[in-house]
Amino acid sequence: MNQNLKDFWRYRFLLKELVLKGIRLKYRKSYLGVIWSLIEPLMTTAVLVVVFGTLFNRSSDPQFPVYIMCGRLLFSFFSNGTKGACKEVRRNSSMIKKVYLPKYLYPLSNIIFNYIIFLISLIVLIPVMIYAGQAPTLLIWQVLPALIELFILVVGVGLILSVLDVFFRDAEYLWNVITMIIMYMSAIFYPVDRLEKSGFDWILMYNPLYCIIHQMRGGMLGYYVTAWEYIYPLVVAVIMLVFGVVLFKKKQDDFILYL
Repeated sequence: MNQNLKDFWRYRFLLKELVLKGIRLKYRKSYLGVIWSLIEPLMTTAVLVVVFGTLFNRSSDPQFPVYIMCGRLLFSFFSNGTKGACKEVRRNSSMIKKVYLPKYLYPLSNIIFNYIIFLISLIVLIPVMIYAGQAPTLLIWQVLPALIELFILVVGVGLILSVLDVFFRDAEYLWNVITMIIMYMSAIFYPVDRLEKSGFDWILMYNPLYCIIHQMRGGMLGYYVTAWEYIYPLVVAVIMLVFGVVLFKKKQDDFILYL
């Protein structure tokens, strides 16, 4: 364990460069650059509010844009972070074959740069809250554990996927389907009251991503969430992280045979 921490500290500058490289490549030849991280969620949220606000009779609800924006931003990072990490080992196969570096740096750097972009995109919540007439409350602290749990969850899932993608090339395509299912199970753009009436609300309660999104919404809209919605996603996230680290460490020496 101590050796692993020493290796991580030793290569921290390389990790930083990989993160910066990912950000530069993402916005290469783009005139607006990181500003797209603010424009894109605003545009998609506006469309979702109009469409689903009309479908669910929430057009007159001033909090509905904040509700959608929180779910939209958190799910986007979960999706982009895990999908990016999934392909990162194979994408850097030529480098892995030539130079020895801790292989976890590649998926981890992808997750971190997506997380940085995600944190920047949270700025758009400010104008949306102003539009909704929603002032910050003392419950804004609930945002912090949501952001921490989300990062841990994405790192754990991302490490697992990066290993699976080396040995099973279909993992990338299968995960695309799974993320779409997770999106519909996370109440991104629909109110949960109808699902609760149908008796299928357990789908949400056992979905760690929804619990994290609900924490975020509670912090932004000023309502409490249950202890379950703090403890359950944290436990799942830590389990995924531990499993991902152990799996990656066990299988990383075999990568060279499959790349």
